[in-house]
Amino acid sequence: MDIDFKEYQLSSELRGHEDDVRGICVCDNVGIATSSRDRTVRFWSLDPSDKRKYHSSKILLGHTSFVGPLAWISPNAEFPEGGLVSGGMDTMVLVWDLRSGEKVQTLQGHKLQVTGVTLDNEDIVSSSVDSTLKRWRKGKLVEFWEAHNAPIQTVIRIPSGEIVSGSSDTTIKLWKGKKCAQTFVGHTDTVRGLSVMPGVGIISASHDCTIRLWALTGQVLMEMVGHTAIVYSIDSHASGLIVSGSEDRFAKIWKDGVCVQSLEHPGCVWDAKFLENGDIVTACSDGVTRIWTVHSDKVADSLELEAYASELSQYKLSRKKVGGLKLYDLPGLEALQIPGTSAGQTKVVREGDNGVAYSWDMKEQRWDKLGEVVDGPDDGMNRPILDGIQYDYVFDVDIGDGEPTRKLPYNRSVNINVPSVNFAEVYNPYDAADKWLLKENLPFSYRQQIVEFILQNTGQKDFTLNTSFRDPYTGGECIGFWLFDPFYTGKTYIQAYPKVFSHFGILLLLHICSLTYGLQKGMLIFDAAQFDGILKKIMEFNNALLSDLEKKNLSMSELETSRVAAVVKILKDTSHYHCSSFADVDISLLLKLLKTWPPAMIFPVIDILRMTILHPDGASLLLKHVENQNDVLMEMIEKVSSNPTLPANLLTGIRAVTNLFKNSSWYSWLQKHRSEILDAFSSCYSSPNKNVQLSYSTLILNYAVLLIEKKDEEGQSHVLSAALEIAEEESMEVDSKYRALVAIGTLMLEGLVKKIALDFDVGNIARVAKASKETKIAEVGADIELLAKQS
Repeated sequence: MDIDFKEYQLSSELRGHEDDVRGICVCDNVGIATSSRDRTVRFWSLDPSDKRKYHSSKILLGHTSFVGPLAWISPNAEFPEGGLVSGGMDTMVLVWDLRSGEKVQTLQGHKLQVTGVTLDNEDIVSSSVDSTLKRWRKGKLVEFWEAHNAPIQTVIRIPSGEIVSGSSDTTIKLWKGKKCAQTFVGHTDTVRGLSVMPGVGIISASHDCTIRLWALTGQVLMEMVGHTAIVYSIDSHASGLIVSGSEDRFAKIWKDGVCVQSLEHPGCVWDAKFLENGDIVTACSDGVTRIWTVHSDKVADSLELEAYASELSQYKLSRKKVGGLKLYDLPGLEALQIPGTSAGQTKVVREGDNGVAYSWDMKEQRWDKLGEVVDGPDDGMNRPILDGIQYDYVFDVDIGDGEPTRKLPYNRSVNINVPSVNFAEVYNPYDAADKWLLKENLPFSYRQQIVEFILQNTGQKDFTLNTSFRDPYTGGECIGFWLFDPFYTGKTYIQAYPKVFSHFGILLLLHICSLTYGLQKGMLIFDAAQFDGILKKIMEFNNALLSDLEKKNLSMSELETSRVAAVVKILKDTSHYHCSSFADVDISLLLKLLKTWPPAMIFPVIDILRMTILHPDGASLLLKHVENQNDVLMEMIEKVSSNPTLPANLLTGIRAVTNLFKNSSWYSWLQKHRSEILDAFSSCYSSPNKNVQLSYSTLILNYAVLLIEKKDEEGQSHVLSAALEIAEEESMEVDSKYRALVAIGTLMLEGLVKKIALDFDVGNIARVAKASKETKIAEVGADIELLAKQS
């Protein structure tokens, strides 16, 4: 249908999701489906009493992690009221019958997050971060192929019958069957969204902040520029209008390549779709789905419009910055109750909607008000931009040695608006140099040269500062040095060791030193044990077997019980681990009990094994048994993780596997069985048992560090996916979430999956963590956000 462009206005809000709304599916004229980070899919039907409003008529429960792409199955004999297809971070594709609201098919096969689903006649085609496209027919996988050499982010079917995919490799591919008929090259970053442009070709949305219109021959017909952040979604209407959704909080409407309107939201716009009548549906990170209209009879009433304007105002206020500082992150006036430590010390506090600077008067022992903190007169005007961030300066640095020119960003100061007083908080050029050298993978021997370059080119020649290294992520002072090779280049760097640990920076440093130089304190382990209680429980279970005529043959003899007691005695004597040893029969006995005892009785045996692994000789003997015979350890993992699971078995089992990371001789085994181990324990992140949660997070963190050393990209992707599931779990225990966030940061800092992390929307997870009331969660969230921005 033809519609003249008019200004869109808010029509209604669909509230019900408890977290980000990630996807939208327009279901003909039947209704609207939405997916969310809250793990649900909701179906919204028109309100019979008010045709501009929708109500949530069905909630579809089945995914175990956030839900993304959706596809509509029009009513047919199998689905009289229509159906839905959904894909999630849990790697599942689910098919739903809308009449019953029940899941009717579970399509398993993808190894990582499902990013797209589309219908091809009666087939379902899905895309995934695992780089594959899979075709499903009547609930069965009929074909699949590796379609790109990087994660696939979106897939659609075009009217002529071909499948089109967009990927993090920056390309778009058109498929005839499993054969690539055309590759579209032009975007400079991940292709995130695709849609059909009727009668023309396809349109694409990208992380490079642009939208492109393509002919099916691969020719770029038009480029649309206007968004200032990642463009996540794109859709077109028969009228010729295009709508896009972006991380910059705007849904933009385009006509003939020109942005004709921007719809502001109080958060990231994950998706945007047209209804047949030209209305627009948007999905926002605030958990609300909104409908926008050009039809005067469907516009929200004045109270609703005022409420939305107020919501926008409050959101922007919460993100307001003064002098580069986030207003809501500033302390309140109560911070002035704490005395200063030196004359002239400055403190910025929040007063109402403003940031105000105070200076400490040492003689009078009071804080004197200096004035309101404001951005400098040129702030935001003609300031250079690098990676989407404004700076006072962005220098081109030629470091020689045939290396390419690098971009060095620098902010000089925050100006404070005080009549007759010239005050500025000068940014530390040494901190700027340290962060930049880490980001650019350059040796710290360049440090002083970079600092002098900054000072000379910013008019700060007289700047003096203690030049001792400060941790670039925490500002912590340094107390020593490590020699290490952080980037596995064969070079040796001198790295300061901070008093205040950066969350993953210094943890990774400790891990790297452990892996490189054999220091065993690098990996996290569980080394506490109540040996007397463990031994007592084993004897109790053994006596129970002795008294059961049917199971008496499973019990230990007196000699065997004495051998178990001897093992415990050796384990208790930690001061002699360097010279004590086990008999081979001791290990054989423990493995026999694991294999033959009933599942409900094996947890104390696993606990003995957990501690034996920490003994050098015990770890070595156990490895020989695993290599020379059937892998009893993998059998144990399968036993403790099989339904119905017992919390005690899960807990001791995860901790035993985690302790294997203490001994480098187990690294090959751990890498070889990574997929089986993580899959076996994958449900532990949602366990109601906090100890199980913490143990699983520790396992994930150790795997992250190991697989970085092994340069195992596939393994790192698997671990990243698992860590993100933990980080997104609202009920997760604080220490567990913290270790998962550290794993994410570690993988981004030193791993091979930084690009995949960004495609997993790690920036959003970082922002949620940063807003946590738990200090350490908030701080590591800020660190990850910094890494995401640097990427």
